[in-house]
Amino acid sequence: MQSISAVSFKEQISHLHLLDIRTPREWDDFNLGGVHIPLDQLLDRIEEVQQIPQPITVLCYNGTQSYIACRLLLAKGIACQNLEGGLEGYLGV
Repeated sequence: MQSISAVSFKEQISHLHLLDIRTPREWDDFNLGGVHIPLDQLLDRIEEVQQIPQPITVLCYNGTQSYIACRLLLAKGIACQNLEGGLEGYLGV
């Protein structure tokens, strides 16, 4: 599975297709745009994910849940990459 570092993410953010899989509350507190589909709804809403231009950059708070989401998406044939360290890593750069 591919991943992107927080530094590269920050440099390329305007060119990336984002999928934020955090909870609605986390999304409301802070988001970088893109598509918001919580992890627990991901498979039920896979048709929406398939409409996002690929590769998709998946993000969560610390990179753990987005790693899981990427594994699920890759199994469905969707090209994606995980933001290493999640938003926590991004905010720390």
